[in-house]
Amino acid sequence: MPHLYLVDGSGYIFRAYHRLPPLTNKHGEPVGAVYGYTTMLWKLADEVHAGAKEEGGGPTHMAVILDASSQTFRNEMYADYKAHRPPPPADLVPQFPMIRDATRAFSLPCIEEEGLEADDLIASYAKAALAQGWQVTIVSSDKDLMQLIEPGLDLYDTMNNRRLGADYVQEKFGVGPDKLGQVLALMGDSVDNVPGVPGVGPKTAAQLINEHGDVEGVLAAAALDTFKKGKLRDNLRDHADAARMSRELVRLKCDAPLEHPLDELVLQGIPEAPLRAFLEHHGFRTLLTKLAQVADAPVAVPSAPFAPDPPCDHDAYETVLTLDALDRWIADARAQGFVAIDTETSGTDATRAELVGVSLALAPNRACYVPLRHGGTDLLADNPDQIECEPCLDRLKALFEDASVLKIGHNIKFDMIVLGERGIAVAPHDDTIVLSFDLDAGLHGHGMDELAATHLQHSCIAYKDVVGTGKTQRGFAEIDLPTATRYAAEDADVTLRLWKRFRARLPAEGATRVYEMVDRALVPVVAAMERRGIKVDAARLHALSAEFSGQIAALEGEVHQLAGGPFTIGSPKQLGDVLFERLGLKGGRKGKSGVYSTDVTELERLAREKAPGSEVVRKVLEWRQLTKLKNTYTDALQGEINPATGRVHTSYSLTGAQTGRLSSTEPNLQNIPIRTEVGRQIRDAFIAEPGHVILAADYSQIELRLAAHMADVPALKQAYADGEDIHALTATELFGEVNRDTRSRAKTINFAILYGISRWGLAGRLEVTPDEAQAMIDRYFERFPGINRYMADTLTQVRERGFTQTLFGRKTWFPRIKSKVMNERQGAERAAINAPIQGSSADIIKRAMVRMEPALAAAGLDRVRMLLQVHDELVFEVPDELVDAARPVIEGVMATAAEPAVPLSVPLGVEIGVGASWGSAH
Repeated sequence: MPHLYLVDGSGYIFRAYHRLPPLTNKHGEPVGAVYGYTTMLWKLADEVHAGAKEEGGGPTHMAVILDASSQTFRNEMYADYKAHRPPPPADLVPQFPMIRDATRAFSLPCIEEEGLEADDLIASYAKAALAQGWQVTIVSSDKDLMQLIEPGLDLYDTMNNRRLGADYVQEKFGVGPDKLGQVLALMGDSVDNVPGVPGVGPKTAAQLINEHGDVEGVLAAAALDTFKKGKLRDNLRDHADAARMSRELVRLKCDAPLEHPLDELVLQGIPEAPLRAFLEHHGFRTLLTKLAQVADAPVAVPSAPFAPDPPCDHDAYETVLTLDALDRWIADARAQGFVAIDTETSGTDATRAELVGVSLALAPNRACYVPLRHGGTDLLADNPDQIECEPCLDRLKALFEDASVLKIGHNIKFDMIVLGERGIAVAPHDDTIVLSFDLDAGLHGHGMDELAATHLQHSCIAYKDVVGTGKTQRGFAEIDLPTATRYAAEDADVTLRLWKRFRARLPAEGATRVYEMVDRALVPVVAAMERRGIKVDAARLHALSAEFSGQIAALEGEVHQLAGGPFTIGSPKQLGDVLFERLGLKGGRKGKSGVYSTDVTELERLAREKAPGSEVVRKVLEWRQLTKLKNTYTDALQGEINPATGRVHTSYSLTGAQTGRLSSTEPNLQNIPIRTEVGRQIRDAFIAEPGHVILAADYSQIELRLAAHMADVPALKQAYADGEDIHALTATELFGEVNRDTRSRAKTINFAILYGISRWGLAGRLEVTPDEAQAMIDRYFERFPGINRYMADTLTQVRERGFTQTLFGRKTWFPRIKSKVMNERQGAERAAINAPIQGSSADIIKRAMVRMEPALAAAGLDRVRMLLQVHDELVFEVPDELVDAARPVIEGVMATAAEPAVPLSVPLGVEIGVGASWGSAH
C-alpha cells in the first residue's frame, strides 16, 4: 500500500532555530536554523531509508510542506488572526530560501502555496491520499493537525519518537479527532489569536462538546433557560459569534488543488551529488564527514561532450500572431527537418483538456508561442491579433503529420492525445522523457524541471508563478500573452536542448536498441489506448460499493464479537492491544512508539496460526482488503468515468516503474487483485460495448520462462519445450513427489526465488522454520544451479557497473547497491536480481503492443481495439463476429514478440479468455 509522509516543515524550522546557538557559514550568512533543519531532516531520512519505521517499513511517498506567507484566507475572515505573533527573527528570515535548498538537496518536494497555511496543504494532500486508499503519516505534533487523524492516518512526533493516534487525542483533549476542531474553537488559541469563548479551557470545552455534539449544539443549549446559570452561560451567550468564527478559523481546508500530483511525490533515494554540493557550499564539515561515511561509491555515468548552450533568453521568444509569421516558422522547421513542440491546455487530463496554444522551438533561444484560445474564445478582445484557431490548426496539422519533419516533445504522449482529439496525428516523433528514462532509469526523476537543472543547469519557470495559486489562480487561457510566451516557449526550448544531449548519448551508452526497438514506437500506441479507454458499468460499481459497505459492516460486527467488544479496527494501536493483550496472541512486537506492529506481514503470520484469536485476524484482513477495494475502486472509479464517452481513460506512464513496466494512474488498474473473488467482481464492471466482447490475453509464467532462458537451466528449458507443468517438475526435484501441497509449495518457491527472497520471507510464506526454508532454497539451487549462478553473476555485474541490463539492453541503475546501510543495500540487491527478468518481460509485452495493431490490420481485423495493458496481460474489445479470427493473430504476435532481435530458448505461452466483461474473460 502506498504510504505518504507529509513533513510539517515550518515546525522543523522553528524547532531548529531555537535549538541551536547562532551559527554562520563560510560566507558569513546566518545558518543555525539551516544546520539544525538539515540535521533533523537527515535523521528522518535515515530512519525512512533504513526501513526503521514500524507499520509497513516507512513511506513510499514524501513531501515537505512549508508556509508561503503570513497572510492567508483566514486573515480575510478575521483581521486579527495571528496578529499577536511577532515577525520572524531578523537572522531567521534569510535562512528560509536556504532551507528550501536543503529540502531539494534531499530530493524531496518542497510544497507551499500563497494564501494557504502549511496545515491546509497537509490536510488537502492527506485527504487526497486517503481517498486513493493510501496510508498517511504527518510528521508533526501540532494539535491542529490532530483533527485529521482517522483510520489510515496518524501523526509522528519525532521529538518524542512516538506515533499519535485517536487514543492520544482522546486522552489529551477528552474527545476524538473528529470532535477536536469543536473543542479548539471553544477554548481558543492565544498564540494564533483565535478568540474562542472566555473562561472555557480544554476540560470544559471537551465536556460541553461531549454533552452537546458541536459548537452549534453548545450555543443552542446555552441559549435555553434550562442551561445552568453562571459565568459560563453568560460567556457562551455573549461570545456566540466569536465561537462560530473560531470554529471556521481552526477548520482545516481539505480540498486545495494539488500543485504536485500524489504520484510525483514518490520517494527517491538520497542523491549524493546535490547534497554534497549543498553541504560544501555552507561548509557543514561534520555533515560532509557523515555523507562520506554513508554515501555509496560513486557510479560513473558516461556522457558525450557538449558545447554549452547559451542561457535561456526569454526575451528572444516570439509570440506568433499572424498566419504569415506561423508560415515562416513552419517553413524553417521543414527546412531543418526537426522541431520541438509543446501544447498548452486548460487541464492535465489529456482526453478532456481544451487546447489553448502550441509552442515550437528550432534552436536554443529560437522558440515561439502560438496562442489559440486565450480568453476562452478563438480571439481575445484585448489581443485582436491573436491568430484564428482553425486556419492555424490546419497549418500545424500539415507540419505535425509531415513525415520529413521529426517532432520532439517531452512526454509527447500527452500532446498526441490532445492533438489527436482534434484530428491531428503527430509523427514521426522523439520523446525526451523516454530518452532520459532509457539512459538513466534509477538515477533520478525524469520531469522537465529536474532534467533542466541536472543537464542544463537551468531553473524553469514554475507553472504556479504563471497561473498563480489559491483564490488568485487562473487558467492558462487567461494569462497575458507575453507571460504565456515566456513560459510555453521555454518548454519547447528546454525540450530541444535536452534532446540534443540525450540523442548523442544513445549510441555512446548502448541505449539505442531499447529506445528504437521498444520504447519510441510504443508512445503513439499507448496514446491511442488512453484515448479509447474502456467502458465501465457505473450501476454495477454503485451496487458493488453498497454490497461492500454491507460486508464491511458485517465483518466489523464479527470482529467485535470475536474480540469481546467494539474497538476501532483501523487504529493500529487499538488493534494491536486487542490482538496481543486482550486475546493473548503470541509474537507481538512493539515499535519505538510502543505500538504493536499490525502490518500485513504480521497479520498474515497470525492468520496462519491455529491459536484462539486467529479468526479475528483473518476477519481483520478481509475487512482491510474490502475497505481498500471499496475506497480505491468501486467508489473512486465512478468519478473517473468520462461523461462524454462513458468510459474510463487511465493514464499510462512510460517511466513510472524502474524496470520498464508501464504503470497506470487515474485510475490505477495495476493493483486490482488478480486471483480473488472480490477482484473478479471489480473486473466484471469493465464491460464491452454492445455487439462486442472483452478478450484478455495473458503471458503464462513469462518471468519463469525468461529465467530458464537467461540462467540457461536445461531442465527448465526442456520442461517448457515439452509443455510440462513447471511447478510439478520443481515439486518432484525438491520433494520427490507431486501432490497438491508440494506443487503449491513449489509454485511459491519458483516465483519467490526470482525476487531474491530471504530464508525468513520464504519461511513466512510456507509456514516453516527459517532453517527449513533455507534448506529448500539450498536444495533448489542444488537442483537448478544455473539459477544460483545467474543471481551471483547479476550481483557481481551490478556492483561493478552500477546497473543491470535486460535482453534488449535496457539499463536500470542501482546507486544504493554498495550502501553501508544494510537494509538499503539488501533492498537494492533483491531488486537487481529481478530487474533483468522483469525488465525483459516488460520489453517483450511492449514489443507485442507495438506489433499488434499492424498485424490485426493486415488480417482485416482493424475493428479489434487494444484497450488496456496490465502487468503481463493485454485487454481487447472485439466485435462478436471477429473473435475466432482475432485469437490466433493476437496469440501469434505475443508468442513471437521477442523475435528476431532476441531469439529465446523457451517458448512464450499465451492464455486467452473471452467474455462480456474483463472479469468473465479470465
